[in-house]
Amino acid sequence: MAIEKIVIENRIRRLRFECGEMTQQALADMVGVSRQTVNAVEGGKYTPSLEVAFRMARALKRPVEDVFVCVAAPA
Repeated sequence: MAIEKIVIENRIRRLRFECGEMTQQALADMVGVSRQTVNAVEGGKYTPSLEVAFRMARALKRPVEDVFVCVAAPA
C-alpha cells in the first residue's frame, strides 16, 4: 500500500506583514533560528520541526493551523 505524500504550505509571508511588516530576521530572532531558515520555510524549501513550527506560530500570534496547512500532493 502506497503512502500518500503530503505537502505542507505556509502563510508566513502574509502573516509577517500583518504583524507590522515583521522582517524575516525579526521572526528568526524571536524563534531562535537563522534568517536563512525562515526564508527556506517561507519559500516552501524546508519543513520545520514541530517545535519550530509552534515557535513561529507563537511569534506570529496565531495558532499553528493558521500558519501551516497540510494539503494532499497533486497526483
